Amino acid sequence: MRPRFQDRSDGGRYLARKLHACYADDPTVLILALPRGGVPVGYEVARALRAPLSVFIVRKLGVPGHEELAMGAIASGGVRVLNEDIVSRLSISPAQIEEVARREEAELARREQAYCGGQPGPDPQGRRVILVDDGLATGATMRAAVRALRLRSPALICVAAPIGARDTCGQLRAEADDVVCGEMPEPFFAIGTWYADFLQTTDEEVRGHLERARRETLLGPGATG
Repeated sequence: MRPRFQDRSDGGRYLARKLHACYADDPTVLILALPRGGVPVGYEVARALRAPLSVFIVRKLGVPGHEELAMGAIASGGVRVLNEDIVSRLSISPAQIEEVARREEAELARREQAYCGGQPGPDPQGRRVILVDDGLATGATMRAAVRALRLRSPALICVAAPIGARDTCGQLRAEADDVVCGEMPEPFFAIGTWYADFLQTTDEEVRGHLERARRETLLGPGATG
């Protein structure tokens, strides 16, 4: 077992080659990366496909006392989705949901301010949206992102990652219109196993990638700014 990618940028370039035939040079395509680790990947994808890049911020709503279990999620644009089965089965009250949601909304707002200056991102309505992350292990965050994004009426949702667990990539096909998992090694282990460099992406790096993508989109293909 050895790493498949040097770092997230390397993974992004690999993923872009997988997406190129179906999505390059399409003015309706929009790349939405899941911060923070998905942004370096999304930047390389957006650059190769010549498409705009933004972020789609998702925060899991963890069950009180069992935060690793998601009872729902909130996302950019004021979207909230709930897993009604878990809420009902565990008798989670509306007050408990609101308490968790307020905490996560504060972090979502912080990230929106940090990455986008509090400004709304591109409207996904009617667009072919590629949701990008650096890997898909359990798929819980991506699943919440797809469900939240669906409420904003895109024409198509493609889930894309350089690497993912085979079962997870298969399950996501029931949620998204297209799923592109570049590599699906077995056994899977953790996402970081497959990257030689898997250091945490910082807020500063996220802002840098978004600014470079914005500048390159404005200046046109091949621009270096």
